[in-house]
Amino acid sequence: MEKKDIDLYLTTNAKYFEASAIPVLRQKLEKASPDSLATLQACDLKDPTVLLIVSIFLGSLGIDRFMLGDVGMGVLKLLTLGCCGILTIIDWFTISRKTKQANLAKISMVI
Repeated sequence: MEKKDIDLYLTTNAKYFEASAIPVLRQKLEKASPDSLATLQACDLKDPTVLLIVSIFLGSLGIDRFMLGDVGMGVLKLLTLGCCGILTIIDWFTISRKTKQANLAKISMVI
């Protein structure tokens, strides 16, 4: 891929990844084929802010975990109402990081 395409992709999608993962992602994109840019742009990335809002309002029902693709924890939170609220509160502080890690894993599989 060309440097300008990599810079443009990372600039527009930086909020979906952790800051420490950007250099690693840049190296992977430099090694990727030019055809993979269209595939990367079509990849559906989850917004950490949206998942945080969903976690605050619907976290005790496990909706945040279902959106993230973590079905097992989603069912657990649904059946136990967020383990009496404990998992819900923990997710308020960790859901953004988990979302960014899931986005990086998805992009790594595409590249």
